[in-house]
Amino acid sequence: MKFFKLNNGFEMPMAGIGVFTFTPKEAQIAIENALKDGVRLIDTANAYQNEKATGRAIKNSCIDRKEIFLVTKLWPSVYESETAVDDTLKRLDTDYIDLLFLHQPTDNWKSGYRNIEKAVKEGKVRSIGLSNFDVLSNELYVEAINFAEIKPQIVQVEAHPYFPQSELKKILAETSMGLMAWYPLGHGDKSLIEEQIFTDLAKKYGKTNAQIILRWHIQSGNVVIPGSRNPKHIKENFDIFDFELTSEEMAEIAKINKNVRYYNGTPEMIASYKQWAPDFDAQE
Repeated sequence: MKFFKLNNGFEMPMAGIGVFTFTPKEAQIAIENALKDGVRLIDTANAYQNEKATGRAIKNSCIDRKEIFLVTKLWPSVYESETAVDDTLKRLDTDYIDLLFLHQPTDNWKSGYRNIEKAVKEGKVRSIGLSNFDVLSNELYVEAINFAEIKPQIVQVEAHPYFPQSELKKILAETSMGLMAWYPLGHGDKSLIEEQIFTDLAKKYGKTNAQIILRWHIQSGNVVIPGSRNPKHIKENFDIFDFELTSEEMAEIAKINKNVRYYNGTPEMIASYKQWAPDFDAQE
């Protein structure tokens, strides 16, 4: 395993599992399988409505909580709630969160950020992240950095070989912020996964095309959280640390950049997120 050192001194694993769109039962099973395979980074969110299941999986694993890097995200509907962090901790059944994101850049994001900063000071949260702010503007990250009393450590954005986030990474480099990639495999797009460069490299290294792409992420400095319900795929997604792409191969992969993303949120769509609230009481 490789680790990314955050700008506050903490280290996070560079590969883990995400449980976006998973039912509570699916999330619990997937996380338990991942933990058995050595995965120690778990990514969930208020909006996924499977935080309780995530907490159960961690408890059932009997792995020391200190060995697990737990990530979740506040949803805009609770940004202004003074109990949002405590409620999240209760659902996860944990004393602290390793990394807590603001999930969406709605117009009340500053209230949410101040609530997370308070939680950091109280020892309930260790690191702060910003998710999806690039959908509106990369400059919003600059605004957030200038606004923050406690500087953010990492951003979570769509990133893959078709959309490597080259411009955003220039901004992040100035503050030593990291990048966590969602849709790391291009939302399962076969045209991306089956690009000839990945097929050729998979044959060379005895890996799958997906493993080559995930390895590209790691060598690009990205943290990856691919989600899978398939135990075989979960294990494969983590088995990317026994080989290394050459600088020439990395350069060839860079040539397929199309500057195309799969998720294109509009300002109106982002604004609407504040009106929807996860059904926390219904979580299993």
